[in-house]
Amino acid sequence: MTDKNEETGLRQIWFDGRTVPPERQDIWSLINNSPIQKIVVNSEQRRSQRYPLKTELITEITTQEDLSAVNSGETVFSADQSLLDLARARGCRTCIFISVSGREALEQSWQDALKYDYLVVDFDLPTNIPLELIIARLQDSNTVLLKQVTTFSEAEVVFGVLEKGSDGVLFTNTDIAEIMKVSTFLAGQDTGMVDLHPLTVSEIRNIGMGLRACIDTTGIMGRDEGMLVGSTSQGGIFVCSETHYLPYMNLRPFRVNAGAIHSYIWMPGNTAEYLSDLAAGSKVLCVDTEGRCRTLTVGRVKMEVRPLLLIKGTAADKELNVIVQDDWHIRVMGADGTPVNASLIRPGDRLLAYVCEPGRHVGIKVSETIIEK
Repeated sequence: MTDKNEETGLRQIWFDGRTVPPERQDIWSLINNSPIQKIVVNSEQRRSQRYPLKTELITEITTQEDLSAVNSGETVFSADQSLLDLARARGCRTCIFISVSGREALEQSWQDALKYDYLVVDFDLPTNIPLELIIARLQDSNTVLLKQVTTFSEAEVVFGVLEKGSDGVLFTNTDIAEIMKVSTFLAGQDTGMVDLHPLTVSEIRNIGMGLRACIDTTGIMGRDEGMLVGSTSQGGIFVCSETHYLPYMNLRPFRVNAGAIHSYIWMPGNTAEYLSDLAAGSKVLCVDTEGRCRTLTVGRVKMEVRPLLLIKGTAADKELNVIVQDDWHIRVMGADGTPVNASLIRPGDRLLAYVCEPGRHVGIKVSETIIEK
């Protein structure tokens, strides 16, 4: 069965491609160049169209013959439980579609759904009470619950039902404006929150020359965003994106001049990685001053020899440090949400930091006795 946590709590949005006419290439072009990855298609669309490598096809099956085009490990979509059982025997993930009308159908729906990886549900009435009941019934199961919707505003409501919401939606609409709203939502979807703490600087000094890494991403960061970088596994300091005034060069809002290559950088899924191990395609955590997180993809890591600056301090009773390039144009986020030029930081200044329990093995959190200085 599917683990509900496999996508770190993100809302899933499946686009219903079955409703898109072949002549609407404008819609397919928009989908192909958007963050939308999960697309429900019928067997004819699967055979006749090409999709970007990012696409995860969810194939509707109505006959046993449809199964021949589906590979093991892929997801199939059907209202026919016998076909889903055959697909599961062939190693496929299974999604059952149930249209609910009446109390008996509602009760049966969640019981049937327990046998499958996904449930896509639709209701005959506009009330959200049936959805609340299914959310409650499936909350301790591994079945991923999606509600069929036709507008983005409906999706927003569904995500808020019982404060928990459904795990996702099947979005069935060919209106360009509505698809753009879905695309924008996915592009900026949070990957959670982290608790940020004020760090009081105890020491700052130049430590000589060394390699530092700039992380160039495939996205654009805001002035209140950056990355968490530190020399120890018990936390990092908020290093700003390159979105603040530079007198002699253009801004690089896709970049964080992160620090010395030995440093940890925090990533999605409560993992950390050495800056030296990042490469094109790696995923890193972008954090704002409120602790909201999103994922960015690394396009390039640029390492160069530069003078380095050691910044030490204490946050939440933990000693942390970061080594960044010793230059005025490097910004570290102040505890008040105001960027501070690295070369102007002095003992007693307060910066923004992230604190966690120490102990990492190949970047993964482990419980062990560890001392890092």
